[in-house]
Amino acid sequence: MSELNEIIDLLKTLIREPAVVGAEHSFFRVLQRELEERGANVTWYEGVLVAQGSKPFSAMFSAHIDRHGLICTGPNEFQYAAFVAGNRSDLLGNSVSEQLISKIVDRFDATPVIAYEPWSGAYRGKGRIASSYVCERRNNLIFTLEGLEHLVAGTPVAFADRLTVNSDTISGQLDNVLTAAFLVHLFSRGFQGTAFFTAQEEAGKSWRYLLEWFRRFGSRTNRLIVVDTSPYPDRNEADKQHLVLRHRDANAQFDSVLTEQLQAICEVYGHTCSYKDEYIDKKNAQLSEGQAVQSYGSTEMGRIIAASNGMVTGSTLQIPTTGYHTMEETASLDSCRAFLTVLKRVAEVQ
Repeated sequence: MSELNEIIDLLKTLIREPAVVGAEHSFFRVLQRELEERGANVTWYEGVLVAQGSKPFSAMFSAHIDRHGLICTGPNEFQYAAFVAGNRSDLLGNSVSEQLISKIVDRFDATPVIAYEPWSGAYRGKGRIASSYVCERRNNLIFTLEGLEHLVAGTPVAFADRLTVNSDTISGQLDNVLTAAFLVHLFSRGFQGTAFFTAQEEAGKSWRYLLEWFRRFGSRTNRLIVVDTSPYPDRNEADKQHLVLRHRDANAQFDSVLTEQLQAICEVYGHTCSYKDEYIDKKNAQLSEGQAVQSYGSTEMGRIIAASNGMVTGSTLQIPTTGYHTMEETASLDSCRAFLTVLKRVAEVQ
């Protein structure tokens, strides 16, 4: 079995486990089992699961593990969990999620869903989305479900997901269980650094949990690589590069030295890479007068750089995907292979 097939098998397991924004506890339990089976030392903190080897500061990676879903907010009333978990506190208009909310409102009709207990993961029933719409007064997506009328407020509802593997792509709700699976796999290869698995990134909160950890346990300067997926409008655009880097996001400039190192590794192995901020600049320059400008996006990396006053620096390494925030988000297997190669080089594992 090839190494990538091992990761895909792990991903098939992880993607079936619900991890709705704000209700990730049960998924952390699954992660803990998988990580400890691979020799990692695992510690839970509020909002972040930390897996470490014997040289925790040799390399540090972070992947958020929350995925989009719904939360029951009243009798037969369901809202988009990310905005409920975020308490609207981060709705500043500069995140890709906010800019896409009106575009994705119709993508969920007839989607099968499952309800679960947030701590134990115990199954609470299944249903389907009958309809969805944007409520301007509540500034959120509102859903009507069939089959889950018995749920009480506070119950998370996940999109029922499976991984689809084709000859050259994989599909599912990949953001961001995909790169999390790669980090778990690193410990199978003897990784001795640190991997952070954060909660509530889609609600704009994960960086706070990370920063709290660095303030308690980090060194005076800490270099972090945040791994994630990166959305593109179609396969033609996504397949122009194997991997996506960034000079910056909407919040901060990234570590230029580390970013250049990641690009150099890509070049050594013949993997193509592009810069998402440059791509966005190019697209914005082509806009007609009056068209909305696309944001650089508000990422976990940019937020922690901006808030840490120099304590944390770093950059991102992302897999380009299409079908952003849907059940059919798709990544190419070539990109996954390139991602694994670069990840192992940085992690110093074979």
